[in-house]
Amino acid sequence: MSSLLLALAALAGAAAAAIWLAVTTRWGGDRIVRQNLKVGLVDSEAEQIRAAPEFGWARKFTSAKGAERLDRLHAKAGRPSEWPLARVMGFKAILLFATAGMGLLLVLLSRFDPLILLMFVVLAPVAYFVPDLLLYSKGIERQKEIGLELPDTLDQMMIAVEAGLGFESAMSRAGQNGKGPLAEELTRTLQEMRVGIPRRQAYLALEQRTNVPDLRSFTRAVIQADAYGISISTVLRTQADEMRTKRRQRAEETAMKIPVKVLMPLMLFILPVLFITVLGPVGLNFV
Repeated sequence: MSSLLLALAALAGAAAAAIWLAVTTRWGGDRIVRQNLKVGLVDSEAEQIRAAPEFGWARKFTSAKGAERLDRLHAKAGRPSEWPLARVMGFKAILLFATAGMGLLLVLLSRFDPLILLMFVVLAPVAYFVPDLLLYSKGIERQKEIGLELPDTLDQMMIAVEAGLGFESAMSRAGQNGKGPLAEELTRTLQEMRVGIPRRQAYLALEQRTNVPDLRSFTRAVIQADAYGISISTVLRTQADEMRTKRRQRAEETAMKIPVKVLMPLMLFILPVLFITVLGPVGLNFV
């Protein structure tokens, strides 16, 4: 039994070393490529150059539908440069193999305890989908930030349009002055238009990347205004007022939900302590 455990431990260590060497070699190669591309460029231009993420060896452990779903989550999370898609897929495979290897060793040490076996059968898929959950959470936070920034950004664009700028120039100014995810998305949309992508497709791509209902209604209104020749300043003013009203309504809705959310902690934790404090001395005197 001890020799079997030593053999399994050696096999697990060899597999972990192979995965680590493959991962570090791949990412190290990308780092060298990025450093070579930065030679002769200023910092602002060098930061714009990113190595295109490749799936590499991690693609073998992800199905086509899983890779597509992970790419959508990665896009909604803003495609963070420090976590390219290849790295996310690599960590999914590493978490799966590490959990499975640890579970196998514990099962062998416990002499095939069915409870431990069942626990790791459940934990292995959960560990595999942890990066997906993190990307989903990041995307939800980013969507909330975009929804909060949208009314103020539309006000800035409306003022710029009424001052005489074109719609794209106003969008460019809002993207340059802003610092949040909405400014990044507006800048990316303008870059897509400049490389030759039609406006309608660029706006639809903006909808798919963000998946924010308020931003979707704004882009649809801009597409209709562009198609039917409606004044863009009127569209911006109407959309800004509507977004501000929706933001106030959501704040009021959240405030109205607070008493319902506080009810259960109040009944379980606060009221019993209060009853003990108030009625405790009476009960002791009665006894």
